[in-house]
Amino acid sequence: MICISATYVAKPGNEAEVIATVGKMSEHTRQEPGNLMYLLHRSVAEPRKFFLYEQYEDQAAIEAHRAAPYFKEYVLEKLIPLLESRVPEIYEPLF
Repeated sequence: MICISATYVAKPGNEAEVIATVGKMSEHTRQEPGNLMYLLHRSVAEPRKFFLYEQYEDQAAIEAHRAAPYFKEYVLEKLIPLLESRVPEIYEPLF
């Protein structure tokens, strides 16, 4: 299993659009054969800050996810322009 976390900070006034865009992305991603989890969280203390947690079976599943046409549409073209910052990290479980 491979885990991806991404911390997003929305540009002021774009919070609702970030939620809607990730919501549309999640509909597709959760249907992918190698996706195990795709869950967006919002900071209680900082409402412009979001945390996305994803789990995939393997690297091939991540590559298929990133190659999907809806990844380009929702992440690269729609989501990223709404963000002030984006910090993705990849993890592997130890236990």
